[in-house]
Amino acid sequence: MAIAFFRSLLSLIFLEQCPLCHQTAVDEFCPHCQGKIQACQQPLPPKPTKIVVWGEYRDELRGAIAALKFRNNPQLARPLGHWLGRHWLAQAPPKLRPIVVPLPMYAKKRAERGFDQAELLARHFCHYTHLPLAARGLERTRATEAMFKLNLQQRQQNIKGAFALGPDFRRRLPKRPVLLLDDIYTTGATVKTAAQVLQHHGIDVVGAIALAAPRRSSRQR
Repeated sequence: MAIAFFRSLLSLIFLEQCPLCHQTAVDEFCPHCQGKIQACQQPLPPKPTKIVVWGEYRDELRGAIAALKFRNNPQLARPLGHWLGRHWLAQAPPKLRPIVVPLPMYAKKRAERGFDQAELLARHFCHYTHLPLAARGLERTRATEAMFKLNLQQRQQNIKGAFALGPDFRRRLPKRPVLLLDDIYTTGATVKTAAQVLQHHGIDVVGAIALAAPRRSSRQR
């Protein structure tokens, strides 16, 4: 009883700020902004698909991803990864238990940022879904330009040869299929390149899951 009271007292003293509106918040987001983010969630597909996306890349969801990646808020990966996990479980075939592999950042960029947002999302996604994680199933072999600046042809050239088999799979190839995970899915060039690396080594890739994607009509094919 005393411990519970002490913890509740600490939570009142050390309230966090919502990274989107800067109001006090008990959780990672205040209730208002959390509702706005969840309003960006897309409906579940009528049947399982190879590319699963949680929400539309706009408004507060776009702001939450920016706050995670560029404003040093790694704690935001927990609710975002859990929502993504719930979305996956609601539509995945019941017997499909793939190994989750995040699409990695280049080592130098990761060191500058201090974390890899796709890996953090994958860890919380796997915590929620109880799927196995191979955080180093892939590695990025060189730096690439920001994809949003490029057209489809430039994106394909930019990402070509940027991935290699990571240490988790170099030690032992997985027997289970792989599910790729990233924060944003746009043209699919990055996912396709990563999948080709795994498939070259005989690893089955069942699909990809992402936190957000632009509106379908605005995606470059």
